[in-house]
Amino acid sequence: MLISGLLYFVFAHLFQPSLQTTGTTGSAFRIRGKEFRVADASFSLLTGNSIETRLVRAGGIIFREGEQANELFVIKSGYVRIQVGNKTMADLAPDTIFGEMALIDNEPRSATATALTDVELVPVSEKQFLFLVSQTPHFALKVMRTLAQRLRTMNRGVY
Repeated sequence: MLISGLLYFVFAHLFQPSLQTTGTTGSAFRIRGKEFRVADASFSLLTGNSIETRLVRAGGIIFREGEQANELFVIKSGYVRIQVGNKTMADLAPDTIFGEMALIDNEPRSATATALTDVELVPVSEKQFLFLVSQTPHFALKVMRTLAQRLRTMNRGVY
């Protein structure tokens, strides 16, 4: 069975023998000798050079509110705006994810994502997402922390 580029890269290059937890709480981990705290880990681990990317020019629509979802995205470079109707919910920078909610709850997209600048994205299919969640608890925790942070921000009315 062939493994897609993303699955191969993450599994073979990042999370196999080079992954070690440190400390007694498991709150930090090492990848290729570099230590990461779980709270500080970014999604840049999914944007390596051998990963297939998608380029969207400034002003381009990545997805629209109400569309069905079959992938989430990691921003490798550039900036993305998330909007509900005409209201801006967030402007996202490199090494962050978006579009994950629709994969988690299997509902249509809740917002529209637009490229503010030329953007290079790493698409992560539902199958790849489920693999990452099941095989790498730190990835799953980072996704949950991202969702929790966004919910708290919305609850504070910051946007």
